[in-house]
Amino acid sequence: MGTKRFAGVVVAVAALALAVGACGGDDDNGGSSASSGGGGGGGGDKPYIAIVSKGFQHQFWQAVKKGAEEEATKEGARITFEGPPTEQDIEQQVTMLTNAIQKKPAAIGFAALDSKASAPLMDQAQSQKIPVIAFDSGVDSDVPLTTAATDNKAAAAEAAKHLAEAIGNKGKVGVVVHDQTSRSGIDRRDGFLEWMKSNSPDIKVLPVQYGGGDQAKSADIAKSIISANPDLKGFYGANEGSAIGVIKGVEESGKKGITIVGFDSGKAQIDAIKSGVMAGAITQNPVGMGKELVSSAMKAIKGEQLPKVIDTGFYWYDKSNIDDPKIQAVLYQ
Repeated sequence: MGTKRFAGVVVAVAALALAVGACGGDDDNGGSSASSGGGGGGGGDKPYIAIVSKGFQHQFWQAVKKGAEEEATKEGARITFEGPPTEQDIEQQVTMLTNAIQKKPAAIGFAALDSKASAPLMDQAQSQKIPVIAFDSGVDSDVPLTTAATDNKAAAAEAAKHLAEAIGNKGKVGVVVHDQTSRSGIDRRDGFLEWMKSNSPDIKVLPVQYGGGDQAKSADIAKSIISANPDLKGFYGANEGSAIGVIKGVEESGKKGITIVGFDSGKAQIDAIKSGVMAGAITQNPVGMGKELVSSAMKAIKGEQLPKVIDTGFYWYDKSNIDDPKIQAVLYQ
């Protein structure tokens, strides 16, 4: 995001935070997706947890939602789960978070598209004594009681190691990342780059490109990289949309012999690995992440202590282990 745009987001957040302070609670659920009974913070006997995710366009978020719904049913909670149309809609996510605070829920779950832009609203939630649980991506704030997330730097390093081995530890590699504002985007970029620098000096990693997690944009980026680097040996796509976009870009370019590794495990990537188009990828545990989110929120509501970070785990999967029950349990399609 450019400096001017970021400044505008921060100003907007501050203004919205003030507006929240001036408004009373609104028990109208709103949101793009309600589950487990819905309802605002004021009605019903079940504690209400408002969850704001990064989006809905990837299967990953649907899997997180599934886990959250399952845990809410088990724990006797009511949740709403919403997110902006794309993972580039930072301002819209800020508005969703503002509206969630206005409902005065018993707790909030939040996955930040921009780890800095939402900080003023974290302070607003704290001032209203609403516990915040971060998930997937942390926030540049001490307000969230815990963050349920993948160790993204370690996962990205694992992807780098497998790509390096697959291309014989030499040659050019392209990198397509979803963003440089969220904690997950930053860590999946840096974990990959740092491993390559430390362990494979004969691999030249080309300048990182950002596709916003959009498949079409990421495909265009991949084609441009291939066009400028006909000797390219490998690609890394740092989330579901980036990885699928890279696959499409390589296929549309007609270029053979490029090794692709990715992140996440939606149907398109699973199919690409089974067919041999993609060498392998990192799978997170999105259902488990959703469950940990709601479980942690319920503990916070009860005043229980939480660890600062909850590592929800990751696995490398490829053709050799994709049918392993341990891997199958964390794939989603």
